[in-house]
Amino acid sequence: MEDLKAARERTIRAHMQLENEADWEAVLATFERPRYEFQVPFPGTDGATSVFDGREQVMAYFSGSRAAFPDLGNEVIHVVVGDGDIAMVEFYLVGTHLNPLKTPFGDLPPTGKRIKVRMAATFEFKPGSDKIVSERPYTDPRAILRQLGIAA
Repeated sequence: MEDLKAARERTIRAHMQLENEADWEAVLATFERPRYEFQVPFPGTDGATSVFDGREQVMAYFSGSRAAFPDLGNEVIHVVVGDGDIAMVEFYLVGTHLNPLKTPFGDLPPTGKRIKVRMAATFEFKPGSDKIVSERPYTDPRAILRQLGIAA
């Protein structure tokens, strides 16, 4: 079990670093099947979340999320791998708002401001494997908007 825990932690750390490097093919290789489930409804919406399932949708997510913040990356704070198939990572999302940010209410023009927002994500693994089944990031989107000077 310790070997599997260590392998899963290595997978998470590699996955996060590969996102920083924008090596999308290598990021996709950390998944059994690529899937992101965002549990972060945008303020003022009905609470809907976003799911990107499969290679094409996840690649579209990568492209879209980096459009407004071309230098978007993460700084891992802590990784916890338990006995089950779920692991947790705490990290900062960092980046500079250089292009329009698409929102449910229209595009927000670039502010040139840098964000550093604390986040968490769960990683679900295929049972008995170090392959990711799903990543579920969590944050308060208002924290991003506040740092951009758009929300109080």
